[in-house]
Amino acid sequence: MSAHYQLSGTTAAEISASIESGIRTGDLPPGAALPPVRALAAELGVSPATVARAYQGLRQGGLLATAGRHGTRVRPRPPVAARRSALRPPPLPGARDLSRGEPDLRLLPPLGPHLAALAADNGPSVGYSDAGVLPELAEAARARLSADGVPAGELTLTGGALDGIERLLGAHLRPGDAVAVEDPGWANLLDLVAALGLRPIGVPLDDEGPRVAGVAAALAAGARALVVTSRAQNPTGAAVSAARAAALRALLAGRRDLLLIEDDHAAELARVPLHPLAGATPSWAFVRSVSKPFGPDLRLAVLVGDETTVARVAGRTRVGAGWVSTVLQRLVLALWQDPAVDEQVRRAAESYEQRREGLLAALAGHGLTAHGRSGINVWLPVSDETSVVTALRDAGWAVAPGALYRIAAPPAVRICVSPLTTGDLAPLADALARAENPIPSRGFPT
Repeated sequence: MSAHYQLSGTTAAEISASIESGIRTGDLPPGAALPPVRALAAELGVSPATVARAYQGLRQGGLLATAGRHGTRVRPRPPVAARRSALRPPPLPGARDLSRGEPDLRLLPPLGPHLAALAADNGPSVGYSDAGVLPELAEAARARLSADGVPAGELTLTGGALDGIERLLGAHLRPGDAVAVEDPGWANLLDLVAALGLRPIGVPLDDEGPRVAGVAAALAAGARALVVTSRAQNPTGAAVSAARAAALRALLAGRRDLLLIEDDHAAELARVPLHPLAGATPSWAFVRSVSKPFGPDLRLAVLVGDETTVARVAGRTRVGAGWVSTVLQRLVLALWQDPAVDEQVRRAAESYEQRREGLLAALAGHGLTAHGRSGINVWLPVSDETSVVTALRDAGWAVAPGALYRIAAPPAVRICVSPLTTGDLAPLADALARAENPIPSRGFPT
């Protein structure tokens, strides 16, 4: 904990507010250790039970995490808006930033022509009572999903993949319930699970998706929901294979107590076949976002599932945000209907594949085994994350430490290939090899 920040309060609510204020201002940065319960209780002159209640409430809100012998710490990305000074520092000047995990903006289809056409022929304004899912968008979405083998009867829209997952978990689960998530997995999802007060159970995975034994163990441990990334898994690039999908379907068949959520966020950018699990359980949902292929600012995802699950999500949307903008829906529909946009997305997917496979091959040339079956990221297991990230920073490369994505998985770093060129692959692989296997010092000359 920062030596300059003093916690205060005589009640659990006041102590919680003091800690949250420190997180918000950056005086308690991500990873900062908090005092042991008894030590803080003695310092503040309150009972240990009061401090324990404050810590428990902040853990359930996703701000704190208990890490065994490491005590209670601020989560890496707590769900509270912090001042700009508390945000993660940028890479060193001149460094190549491979840590963000964003698509290559140069490869996104231009929105200008479609926005201009939309402005010229948008039709009458939509009122509150008439807003909702546009029938023509629903029809197009169902056709695209059906072509990939996803049953697309009941359908609604959400403001992106994570928004859809949040509504699904909020509609089915309560604080304290267990959720099976991939380990390593999407950092935003891990943060969301913590913010909802849910209990994550890590499921190990390989290049073909979640391991069957890991899912079985999570079910035995009481998981009430399972979140699976269909393709382009973040951070590992895993994609569910046909054999793995069949094995998981057999395991999940008839599980009436489980909500199955599939996230196909990469959609058209994934150059591997989709093998959906949709319908394996009575309660299920399949979520497909448009952000990765068409632009991060397009906050729209299609969500299909069983009748009850979709009705719950649509109902929660109606009493909250109301609906996804029909202007945005018309824009997405126009992009889907443009053959030139389809070709741009195809070329983008091909470009990511070339960069990703090129980096994997370059790393293999140094004896390093990395993972990246699909998507825009490469996952490289390392012996020590801190030393590798530091060495790469000094060499002019910024990568993401695997700790942001891991629950119990071994150390690794995530490398986003979006900013890379073909000429970058060999130098980057050389830098990664030197960072993982540094040349030992020969000591002082005699």
